[in-house]
Formats: sequence, C-alpha cells, structure tokens
Amino acid sequence: MFGPRLQDFPTNPPMKLTEMKQILASGQIQLTKSLGQNFLHDQNQLRRIVDAAALTKTDRVLEVGPGLGPLTEMLVAQAGEVLAVEKDRRLVDFLLQHFAATANLKLLHDDALDFLRREPHDWTDWKLVANLPYSVASPILVDLAQAAGRPQRMVATLQLEVASRLVAQTDDDDYGILSLLMQLRYEPAGHFKIPADCFFPAPDVDSACVTLVRREQPLLPADQHALFERVVKVSFSQRRKMMLKLLKQVWPIEKLQTGFDQLGLSPQIRAEKVSLQQFVELTRILA
Repeated sequence: MFGPRLQDFPTNPPMKLTEMKQILASGQIQLTKSLGQNFLHDQNQLRRIVDAAALTKTDRVLEVGPGLGPLTEMLVAQAGEVLAVEKDRRLVDFLLQHFAATANLKLLHDDALDFLRREPHDWTDWKLVANLPYSVASPILVDLAQAAGRPQRMVATLQLEVASRLVAQTDDDDYGILSLLMQLRYEPAGHFKIPADCFFPAPDVDSACVTLVRREQPLLPADQHALFERVVKVSFSQRRKMMLKLLKQVWPIEKLQTGFDQLGLSPQIRAEKVSLQQFVELTRILA
C-alpha cells in the first residue's frame, strides 16, 4: 500500500513535554477544543500503549489523531507500515515536516470517522493503535468492529468512562450496549488508567488505554449480527424495565418465553443481568 519498505528507518528522538510546549507556544499551532486536542506526552504511558499493541516489523498500523506525533514516533520504529489520519491541517503540515525522512509512514488529512465510512477498507491484517479524540472514540471503534474486515487488534486510549463500558461484564454498572456490541466481535485483553496530567493540555477527565483482540471464532454468523444488535438495543432501551416486556413489543411472546425458558432467564430479569453468551443464544433462537 505504501510502496517499498525499508528494514531500518530513521527515527526522531522522543518528543518531550518541553518540546511540545515550545511548538505550541511558537504560535504555529493553536489548539482547538472542539477537536479534543489533548496530547499524550508521558513516555512511560506511550511505551505501555505500544507494548500492548505487540508490534512486529510485519504489522500495519492505523493511527487516528496523531497530533504532534509522540505515539507515531514509537509506532514507525516498531511497525512495518503506519497510516495516520489527522483532521487538523496545521498538524498535518507539522507532521509532514517532522517525519519527512520516515519512509514507512503515510499521513492522511481527513476526518477519521468520515474516512472510515466513506471508503470501506479491509482492515483484517491491521492493528488500530491510537489516542482517540473523546468525541468520536465510540463510533470509530464500533465502525471498525462492525466492518467485514475488522482489525486483528485495537489498542485505544480514550475517556475512562467509555473504556469502562468497553470492558464491562454482566451486572457491572457500566455494562450495556457498547459492551455487548464490541465484545460480540472482540475480547477485552487488558486496560490501564492514564491520569489527566499525562496529557497537555490536561483534560478534565482521566483516560484509559484498552486492548481489544478480535475473536477468531465468531460467536454468531455474520448474517445474525444485525439481529443481535437489535435485541441488545431493545433490551437496554429502558434499563429499569424488565427485558421481556421490552422485547415482546418486537418479537412474539411465545418465542421469547421459549427462549427465556431454555436459557433459564427469569421473566422479571433486566438486561444488565444477562450475559453476552445468553444474548448470543437468544439471538440464535429468535433467528
């Protein structure tokens, strides 16, 4: 995709906070709050993210929102190819200059969510490694997960609240639609918190890095995924209501009762107490 690959690439020294502040103070780049521009500068946290990606020289990496490029520097040093998608033209110009000698990096000036939805790609052999803008983190992950050729691994830094939903299990406070939509296709494989002061400027909330690994054995055939998503969304449409009462507005009560009996689910149960596997089996029955 990027032409000839070199085995050894020139790398830039790690970008420290002082350098980051100098670049921004120069007036060349004014941060835009609406774009969620909080740049991760802590070298230890950056290394932990790259370690979670388990990169090799044969890997192709998608990075969304490279910013000033501190994570990009580590990715191009360890991966075979990196595609970085940046929405801010000023940052793209800076990155083009900063990485001018880096042969295995392609920079794309685009809105990442628009790019993913406008130009479907086969990401099967790719890994997502990114410090995602908070405002679009969930839709980017869901879109990639629902793609026919979904990435083999996704290592995403995002708002702690969203990270908690991604890894939540049955009956957790954060367990819900996002948990189930992602875990149908991916297994959570670890997460760690990143304090706000590891970013510049510091955001108002803490963040976390989550690792999601693609399930090689699908829990459901692809033609039942849409049904699964509808069952989940209806079940959680009113969290305080009994799941059966919500579902019977869409599906025949006789079929639902048969499914609930087979799965040992109480007619009074709420969705947050129903496991991923039980939602999968209920989908099979309704299909």
